[in-house]
Amino acid sequence: MSPITKIASCAALLAAVMVSGCTRTPSELVVYSARNEQLIKPMFDRYTAETGQAIRFVTDDAGPLIERLAAEGKNSPADLLITVDAGDLWHAAERGLLRPIESEKLTANIPEHLRDPSNRWFGLSVRARTIVHSTERVKPEELSTYEDLANERWRGRLCLRTSKSVYNQSLVAMMIAAHGESKTEEIVRGWVANLATEPFSNDTRLMEAIVAGQCDVGIVNTYYFGRLQRDKPDQPIRLFWAHLGEGGVHVNISGAGVTASAPRAEQAQKFLEWLSEPEAQELFAGLNLEYPANPAVSADPRVQSWGPFQASPLNVAKAGELQAAAVRLMDRAGFR
Repeated sequence: MSPITKIASCAALLAAVMVSGCTRTPSELVVYSARNEQLIKPMFDRYTAETGQAIRFVTDDAGPLIERLAAEGKNSPADLLITVDAGDLWHAAERGLLRPIESEKLTANIPEHLRDPSNRWFGLSVRARTIVHSTERVKPEELSTYEDLANERWRGRLCLRTSKSVYNQSLVAMMIAAHGESKTEEIVRGWVANLATEPFSNDTRLMEAIVAGQCDVGIVNTYYFGRLQRDKPDQPIRLFWAHLGEGGVHVNISGAGVTASAPRAEQAQKFLEWLSEPEAQELFAGLNLEYPANPAVSADPRVQSWGPFQASPLNVAKAGELQAAAVRLMDRAGFR
């Protein structure tokens, strides 16, 4: 074979194994993950060590990953999609990008309200989004619900993360599910009226503002509080388990689904099932100070130290179904 022929052959081979910029071998699983690399790579490494299954992964925000899946269509190399919000999984499923799964193991390990009603995606870890408060200026007995933060007594004392946060969008979507749009808009307008300052870009800055005395209460994901507590254990700030209407604490998930075009769907399902088992659940949740989605698995000791709470029974799929309505509502209410 001449040098030119060899080059042409190599080029053809390379083109055959490259799909949308992601190279793979036939034996590799390909995962598109919106969960940060440091939180997911240990899971891949553990699974590979236990089973020999190689995993190649691509990390990005959920939006770009979903658009990439849609653009690649049937030629996508991705076998599994992991996101950090139920709403994102719902959108991917509704666009036909995830396939339904028949798995006794997954339905046994993951509670019904933490998975898609059509079994196209499953929660793998749970984070509560609840109230955080100054221990110096707020007594726990003064607190109750998310809705109560619209009360005038919190005027100039409330801090919130921006409405651009998918976590706030999901919270407001679940409030719509519980109260309807009219009542929820009234509540959100009350939040805006009570703001001590402009909304923050992330939950950590919000908590730092409470510690600094800029505000007294806010709403955060529990794992952000866990990180702050781990790094600065003596900060005068604590969690309070809020209630969403007549229900419990608003929860969201990090979860996954097998893609509709998965080249290795059977192997992807096995990996997803493994992620729902106790050993993997402990690691998956513990790496980010979250709660395991599998109720048979105990949370990290630091997470347990925050005490028990009652989670809202609403199916987290509502976060996706009502997300667009939530975004419009927050815009009308002046929540930026």
